[in-house]
Amino acid sequence: MSLDQEKRVIVAFALSFVMLILWRVFFVKEPPPQPKKATTATTAPGQPAAAPAVSSGPQAKQAASRVALPVTQGNKAEDIMVENDLYRVTFSTQGAVVKSWVLKRYRDAKDNLLDTVDVAACQTLGFPMSVSVSDAALKTQLNQAMYVAEAAKLVAQGEPAKLSGTQFAPPVNLTFTYSDGKIQAKKQFSFGDSYAVKAEVSAFDGQHYLPIDVAWPGGFGDHTLAPSVIESVSQVVYGSLGDLNTLGQGKVKEARVIPGPLQLAGLEDKYFADIFLPDAPDQVAFRVARQEWSPPDWTEKEKPRPLTATLVETQPKPLAFRLFVAPKDLEVLKSVNPPLDSLVDFGWFSVVAKPLFIALRYIYDHWIHNYGWAIILLTVLINLAMFPLKLKSLRSAQEMQRVSPIIKGIQDKYKQYKFNDPRKQKMNEEVMKVYSEHHINPLGSCLPMLLQLPFLYGFYRVLDLAIELRHAPWTLWIKDLSAQDPIYILPSVIVVTQFILQRMTPMATVDPAQQRMMMIMPLVFGFMFFRFPSGMVLYWLTGNIVGIAQQLFINRHMRAPDPLLAPRKPAVAKE
Repeated sequence: MSLDQEKRVIVAFALSFVMLILWRVFFVKEPPPQPKKATTATTAPGQPAAAPAVSSGPQAKQAASRVALPVTQGNKAEDIMVENDLYRVTFSTQGAVVKSWVLKRYRDAKDNLLDTVDVAACQTLGFPMSVSVSDAALKTQLNQAMYVAEAAKLVAQGEPAKLSGTQFAPPVNLTFTYSDGKIQAKKQFSFGDSYAVKAEVSAFDGQHYLPIDVAWPGGFGDHTLAPSVIESVSQVVYGSLGDLNTLGQGKVKEARVIPGPLQLAGLEDKYFADIFLPDAPDQVAFRVARQEWSPPDWTEKEKPRPLTATLVETQPKPLAFRLFVAPKDLEVLKSVNPPLDSLVDFGWFSVVAKPLFIALRYIYDHWIHNYGWAIILLTVLINLAMFPLKLKSLRSAQEMQRVSPIIKGIQDKYKQYKFNDPRKQKMNEEVMKVYSEHHINPLGSCLPMLLQLPFLYGFYRVLDLAIELRHAPWTLWIKDLSAQDPIYILPSVIVVTQFILQRMTPMATVDPAQQRMMMIMPLVFGFMFFRFPSGMVLYWLTGNIVGIAQQLFINRHMRAPDPLLAPRKPAVAKE
């Protein structure tokens, strides 16, 4: 087909289309609409009335899916309390927040029942279980609103029985509801016979749920401690049971969001934990920040900045979790599902520290109901078990003393050479040859001290972290084995006993300079133990006393070998 023919075809189609339009406009008339017949809806007795017809547009679909929200509001703020022999939790119907969470079996530094909520700080920063949504105005509304509280007794079968009043004992369900007709907020808490509390928090606008966050502001733990102490022991913990991460309070410089999945996240100090355990670990995040506030009687320049932990729901649905506010007692932690005993970190020598703790707990529970005397008894048992090694070490030290004149002669032969002179290597070879000929292990005398180091560190971790030692008294002036000796008697006695033990124990060297250096060690130990927990000092002091008794026995029943004679005129080494 030529180009002219194509043009003619296109023009023909265009003219035909225009003619059809003109014909419809000017010549075709639409029939008038038929009048609608009035109909009367009839409903048979006992049948529901027919629903009114609605159009199928987008607005109609939204109207059909929206749920009418009844207005539910309280009249005034009331306190609702849940209490058993483990805790006493006080809620306020204003905001449905926690005003107080007391652990009844523990006391703070001022000897009052331990309240893990810092009420003074929370009055400024917000209280635990306060919520957050993307709309700032709505967030304020939900945290200031008056909720209606309902309580129901948990029963094994059937419907929960509703309860009246403001004070309840577990097992019980508490539900706090607020609605202004546009938004409905609900907080549900289920208390059982353990420290873990089931919770679900939601915000519903009648059409869909809003992503919602739940916070624990104002820090956590014993708030009566000095601010510097709180700063050193408070930290964030998050992650999974096999991969826990911690972040000290001082390292939280700015707010940070930790993405999921998260099996647990929360706050802790040395002895207590406040842990969120989300039902859906892969659908939550965790936000941690520090907030400033000014106490009324604050005189220092730097304002307190306690930690705030927030569990973040990343999906538009209710946020369901368990809240574990409890002591870091290993038995309590193991009773949780999943077990949380990994919150107590005994460090590198946990293989030593855990058995030490188990043995200490066994002695306390079954033999001596005093942790101070339990430490003494366990120390005696450890030293008796290590006595054969001490004998072997002593024999090694005596053998080294026996050959010390020969070693001194070799050292005199090379004393004119500097330390970095290659001929010093020749001296070392001759010394090792003497040890080899007399079957002496130069490190044999150090073996008991080396074996003591894991026990020392293990005991340090146990006495520093075990909540059983917190506020545990021994006798007289020692009222807390986890704290320093208030009048420094035990560290002072350590210096004396360490000096006596040093004088009684044979030294492997005859070098006067090295001997003087060894005599300084008691002062070093005393200075070190001045800042250690008194339980740790008691352990080392008991070891010294047992060591003195053992050394008296050894000196009485073991005769030291006669020293070998060194050459009278040591030959000068050839260059």
